[in-house]
Amino acid sequence: MTETGPEPDASVIWLHGLGADGHDFEPIVAQLRRTTGGRPVRFVFPHAPVRPVTVNGGMAMRAWYDIAGFDIARDQDVEGIADSVARVQRLIDREVEQGTTPARVVLAGFSQGGALALRCGLARRDTLAGIIALSCYLLDAAGLMQWSTEGGRRTPVFMGHGSADPVVPIALGRHAAEALAAADVDVQWQAWTMQHGVHPEEITAIDHWLDARFDGER
Repeated sequence: MTETGPEPDASVIWLHGLGADGHDFEPIVAQLRRTTGGRPVRFVFPHAPVRPVTVNGGMAMRAWYDIAGFDIARDQDVEGIADSVARVQRLIDREVEQGTTPARVVLAGFSQGGALALRCGLARRDTLAGIIALSCYLLDAAGLMQWSTEGGRRTPVFMGHGSADPVVPIALGRHAAEALAAADVDVQWQAWTMQHGVHPEEITAIDHWLDARFDGER
């Protein structure tokens, strides 16, 4: 956890990708200068549980849910996803219990963590400040209108993706953004010339987007 000032009244919960851990995105805080300049924000970087991952030969690693094969949009680990959704919802609830209103909480994630961020944020009954979903896809896209809520769909979404991503094909990210837009979600989609990672220009765009989200709600 990182706090950029005393008594923070805004929170960002950042979910890492498959095989990484909560420390993976800690360095990004120093790069979000507009968001954190003079504004006390609590950044929370949780660790996914360690579990066997089928696509990696059953090797145990930090993962929010199992991935059965290289076609990541199919054969989704329903139980693992549900378990991690519950974990992340508890993290959001903890921020609220500490005095941060839902309208001042952003849920962010990269790759597998981004897919989970979308799944959690859109399923909440209250409306969050925003969801950041990077290099990811939509879990249970066909059931979006069944598992999402009216309040969740009012949460604005930032999606970024690499145009040459070999892990999560850009088509999956674009289809997710299109599905959200069709569900009347306020979604900003942008691609950068990169593979499966985060581009410096993407961080700048995130910084401006986060700054606007936190300026709009008090």
